[in-house]
Amino acid sequence: MAMPDIGLANWFAQRAARTPKRRAMTFEGVTYTYGEAQARIEQLAGRLRAAGVERGARVAYLGLNHSAFLIAMFATARIGAAFVPLNFRLAGPEIAYIMNDCSAVALIADQNLRPVAESVRGELQSVRAWLAVEGETAGWAALDGGDAAAAQQVRVGADDTALIMYTSGTTGRPKGAMLTHANIWWNNVNALHALDVMEADVTLTAAPMFHIGGLNVLTLITLQKGGEVLIHSAFDPGKAVAAIAEHKVTTMFAVPAMFLFMSQHPSFASADLSSMRSFVCGGAPCPEPLLRLYGARGMPIQQGYGLTETAPMVCFLSPDLALEKLGSSGVPPLFTDVKMIDAAGREVTEPMARGEICVRGPNIMAGYWNQPAATAAVIDGEGWFKTGDVGYRDADGFIYIADRIKDMIISGGENVYPAEVESVLASHPAIAEVAAVGAPDEKWGEIVVAVCALKPGQTLDLETLRDFAGQSLARYKLPQRLEIVTALPRNTTGKILKYELRKQLADA
Repeated sequence: MAMPDIGLANWFAQRAARTPKRRAMTFEGVTYTYGEAQARIEQLAGRLRAAGVERGARVAYLGLNHSAFLIAMFATARIGAAFVPLNFRLAGPEIAYIMNDCSAVALIADQNLRPVAESVRGELQSVRAWLAVEGETAGWAALDGGDAAAAQQVRVGADDTALIMYTSGTTGRPKGAMLTHANIWWNNVNALHALDVMEADVTLTAAPMFHIGGLNVLTLITLQKGGEVLIHSAFDPGKAVAAIAEHKVTTMFAVPAMFLFMSQHPSFASADLSSMRSFVCGGAPCPEPLLRLYGARGMPIQQGYGLTETAPMVCFLSPDLALEKLGSSGVPPLFTDVKMIDAAGREVTEPMARGEICVRGPNIMAGYWNQPAATAAVIDGEGWFKTGDVGYRDADGFIYIADRIKDMIISGGENVYPAEVESVLASHPAIAEVAAVGAPDEKWGEIVVAVCALKPGQTLDLETLRDFAGQSLARYKLPQRLEIVTALPRNTTGKILKYELRKQLADA
């Protein structure tokens, strides 16, 4: 039997053919029906093809959330190319590194982010097509319009790369996780069995779509079902609360900090949020007070755990168990397996015993772009992906995330890798040695703390350090606290003892 085409572009086209008049996506008052969105996808695919984008090439997108993001993603898939969504918080040098790493041949950018792209334009060796979301401007062609013929749909293989999503590496250099058409399809199948997603849904997408959470938890699955995606360019708590009431929003994905800011907004208590059926929370554990606050309003928060490399769903906790299994990330969906292993690689099966979480299933990435060694280090011969997170199962089989092997900091749902921050801070003339660690924070989950030993006779304050680092690092990676020490704690081999620093900070 011939396998059906489960490619991104095909399932959207099939949906559009069946429900062309349904509302697909709304952005700043402009709504496209499925039929209208499909026509735009076909036009843009033709323009990309005319601009020299071949099957297998990479098309990068740099911009805030916009309906153009989704149109561009499906158009890229239609011609068999791979879509590379860029983190709009990155600095110019970080963007140049990623663009050159994946040899992107086209860059689509919006007016907010074009200045950043222009600042490194001379370094982007492979880019042939420069496209502006809002229309033609100096050095940039218009994303829309033009007279290119609509491109025929390429039949992609299930294992062809659909997305390359860059995730910061522990070495400080981002790695491109290659997500295939099958990864996204099977993640959606998993989601359909774990979440109740309905054709009548209106989902609010305010989390950034360059993130696996913003794109792959509810946005794509809602489109596959024929629902409407209401897009906010960026998260604003007041606007989010107002939009739920105005547009009768039924579902929303957010990180805990977003739920917190919404609940703290003056309009939250009186707003009509009765249309909301399900909030989905990821990126970090959701604090108990928030679960109770939303639950009391009849708006259950569903918690999940996942990673970019797992497209993202690893496990999911249904809202009826949110308080009974407080702190748990739930159980794996139907088509994904999870196990814990000890340091020797043996499976840990006893309840409450900790081990590294490993995941296997059709949602596991194909690997890291151009990094076979890094891929082999995390995916074994049997297809198990090592997450780098430590977890355990309770007696009922529910999974809890305990710690991170890699010392990663999660601030406001964003992954911050200490090595990347440290390599920038270490070049400051006043600093002798530095460690970046996470400290718990009520607002952000964690904040970045820079622990520095200074060179003799030098002084340093937080503002000066942030100004210095801000030239090379995105804002969310900048330290929010500075601790000056005489020396960093190290073990006998000279490795900095991060856990000791975290303990000292907690004690302080």
